[in-house]
Amino acid sequence: MNTRRTAIQNLGAFALGSMSLPFFHSSHTQNIQKALDERAHLSAEEIAEDDTFWYQVQKAFNPSPHFINLENGYFSPQATEVMEAQIANIRRINHIPSYYMRTDQFEDHLNVKKQLADLAGCSHEEIVITRNTTESINTVIMGMDFEKGEEVILCDQDYGSMQEQFKQQAERKGIVLKYVELPLHPKRDDEIVGIYEKAITPQTRIMLVSQLINISGQVLPVRKICDMAHSHGVEVIVDGAHAFAQLDFKIPDLGADYFAASLHKWLCCPLGAGILYMKKEHIPKIWPLYGDVAAPKDSIRKFEHIGTRPVTTPLTISSAIKFHEMIGSKRKQERLRYLQRYWTDKVRDLPKVNINTPIDRERSCAIANIAVEGMKPHELSKYFFEEHRIFTVAINRKSVKGVRVTPHLYTSTKDLDKFVAAIEALS
Repeated sequence: MNTRRTAIQNLGAFALGSMSLPFFHSSHTQNIQKALDERAHLSAEEIAEDDTFWYQVQKAFNPSPHFINLENGYFSPQATEVMEAQIANIRRINHIPSYYMRTDQFEDHLNVKKQLADLAGCSHEEIVITRNTTESINTVIMGMDFEKGEEVILCDQDYGSMQEQFKQQAERKGIVLKYVELPLHPKRDDEIVGIYEKAITPQTRIMLVSQLINISGQVLPVRKICDMAHSHGVEVIVDGAHAFAQLDFKIPDLGADYFAASLHKWLCCPLGAGILYMKKEHIPKIWPLYGDVAAPKDSIRKFEHIGTRPVTTPLTISSAIKFHEMIGSKRKQERLRYLQRYWTDKVRDLPKVNINTPIDRERSCAIANIAVEGMKPHELSKYFFEEHRIFTVAINRKSVKGVRVTPHLYTSTKDLDKFVAAIEALS
């Protein structure tokens, strides 16, 4: 009996000790930190152009040597240290599977939520760790008690999955969808805000706004849109799938009622990690996708129940946050913006080339969209890959037709020089 009790106690001690959310400080991260210390006197904008520093960051990743990946907007790779942390989490939990799931997973999950909330600048009682942006926003859309005839405002450039979910609600509940069209090259914020405001009527219930449009890279003046919408009594869902951990901001800065993002994009988490933020006053009125009588109606925890989940993915968010914060949100934003401007400025005035992304510095960051006259989007992306081994993605929407280009921190300016050469060969 004593032997059995001792064994259980030892197991508990091992379990608690093993879930330390590992982050391996390899020579790569040590070199990055040393390089940052040496540049402590420089601004984020100055460091953004320092290829010697970013070479140290590039070595922390392990991209394929067989092609240049300029399609990081779908899913960004993890830094090697973060991937190793995920593997360690998988091994440790697999060693004590059901024990962990019935004991330590709840405290560990809460600790990760608190770290994520600190990064987002909000309370952990206002966020849920989900699997992606689609799940996050669909939770809100499906959880609202819409009445027939109520209106929803969307943009024709919003992500397809969100539009489709609202279309389903239109069929089920008789809500009315109103689409606005945005210019690719706005001259001022009021131009964008005014387009959304003109669509509002007394029947408007809510609007969906993309903080950073995924197909063109345009950054919208979300705070101004939210303030305007609230002045009319309209709530706002902000799709921040590409903004979170790419742009330097805190969620409350936006003024959004609901905010969603995918953490496997610019935070470089494992696939299947997302975030849903909801203002506390809205929590009681939104139904969860899955019933959970254990959580109070006014608690964000009611949205966390999805059945048995792959817990190693949320656990690894902690390591991704550590890597992100080591680089620094502002420095990361400025480097990503620099990389985009590095190649777009070189090709913007070439014959037959059109950049479907605003030229104003604050209206874009890493993502840009390029079109070449006489070539369809899929033909252009095929040319880049088959002729130059550069991977991009074709965008063929009514409002945006071209190829989306998304470099990341591991992208070198030499890679972008090759991309520029490929464009010059066409023009």
